[in-house]
This record gives sequence, structure tokens and C-alpha cells, in this order.
Amino acid sequence: MSDNKPMVGVVMGSDSDWPLVQKGCATLESFGVPYETRVISAHRTPEEAIAYSKGAEARGIKVIIACAGGAAHLAGVLAAGTVLPVVGVPVAGGALNGLDALYATVQMPSGVPVATVAVGSAGPVNAALLAVQILGTADPALRERFRAHKETLKAKVAAANERIHA
Repeated sequence: MSDNKPMVGVVMGSDSDWPLVQKGCATLESFGVPYETRVISAHRTPEEAIAYSKGAEARGIKVIIACAGGAAHLAGVLAAGTVLPVVGVPVAGGALNGLDALYATVQMPSGVPVATVAVGSAGPVNAALLAVQILGTADPALRERFRAHKETLKAKVAAANERIHA
């Protein structure tokens, strides 16, 4: 990853999702993974959503992360227009507090897969980590950075155990 050409497309259905999405972007930055961000609505700008997903591969995007609440059809619309992996992040809010977003994101028809992560603040971070893992299958240096990340997590748990049992 010697250039700064975006490898991950991070798309949100509304700019109100930005505070949550920033957590995932910070995770990508911590691994040195270049990304681009867009606000695209599956319902208000469906043509733009399809155009974005159809053009992503040609622009060098390798993974798309789609964050949306409510009916949350964004990940599915993006997945319909590309062969790239799409990771859906259901955003909490509205009358059902994100349950509708979770169902809409995870319940995709056969042939249009969307990997779905948690509702809430863990979602964008896990989406970014999944993107890093996917990219790491073709980038040994990135895979090693992810391996080091896992060791850091392991060390944090061991330190917590020591504090509790000290």
C-alpha cells in the first residue's frame, strides 16, 4: 500500500451517521488503509448509489462499508451493483432503535451477500477490521499488522486479568 489511492469505500446514508462512522475511519487510519467517504441515500439518491458501487472497482476500491439506519437498504443496493465485498453497519435509531436496520442489512436474498456487523459503536470498528482482514488476504504486511493488533487485544485481556487477581 505505497500509494494513498482509496482501498475502502465508506458510505453512509446520512451525515447524521458521521459521528459513528468516524470510529471505523479511525480504525482504518490506524492500519494505514486509505479510504474515501460518501453520503449516499439508497432511497433518496438510488441512481447515485448504483453508480458508486458500479464504479468502485475501477477506482481501486477493494471493500465497501455501508452504514445506514432505518430501513437500511444501502448495503444491499451497493452490493447489487458490485462484485466487491460489502460490509453493512446497521445504525441504531428511530422507533425500533436499530432493529429494523439490523434486519434490513442482514436479511439479504440469496446471491446478494452483505456481511453484517453489530448495531452500535462496535459496528463501524468491526466493519473496518473486517475490511483490513479482507485486504490482508492479498497484503502480507497488512495481515501482520492485524496479527499484531490481535496480540495487543490478547495482552489487554491478560493485563485486566492480572489487575483483577492482583
